[in-house]
Amino acid sequence: MIKRIDIRWHGRGGMGAKTAALLLGEAMMHEGKYVQAFPEYGPERRGAPVVAFTRISDSEIRGHYGVTSPDVVVVLDPTLLASPKVKEGIKKDTVVVVNTSLSPEEVRKKLGVDCEVKVADASTISREILGRNLPNTPMLGALMKAINLLPFENFLKAVEERLKMKFKEDIVRKNISAIKKAYEEVK
Repeated sequence: MIKRIDIRWHGRGGMGAKTAALLLGEAMMHEGKYVQAFPEYGPERRGAPVVAFTRISDSEIRGHYGVTSPDVVVVLDPTLLASPKVKEGIKKDTVVVVNTSLSPEEVRKKLGVDCEVKVADASTISREILGRNLPNTPMLGALMKAINLLPFENFLKAVEERLKMKFKEDIVRKNISAIKKAYEEVK
């Protein structure tokens, strides 16, 4: 199924784009894939636009550079849909996954692209479950549903293992719930 997939993440500082890129990369390493996951730093402050990348491959990845022709674009902050950088390099077979309450058709029109668009209201999900607007983990659930990279249960297990290294059980449980809810609600 996977030969190589290049994913570009767009968010704002504090929304967890870098963390999501890394969590996905780590989950794919559990599946025996070669992975790169890294941010592109600009102004390092909360609220500033942030870009991160995840590359997944069946073979060694030799280049280390930003994703300019993405197979998938994940947008954590819907206000970034107005940024030309979000649609940069999008092809007809690119999948765009957006945190929004808009329909896929509305997002496609807003971006002015002719590709597959999936949406999930990750901000609402994260506010309900996590108590704040931290859409990165719900967007991981939406991404898993949108492109089916690996069995969902394997993904959840890998993410849960990683989160347990850093967070208390309650926070881990809430994040896993947010991932599951977004997975179920993606359109």
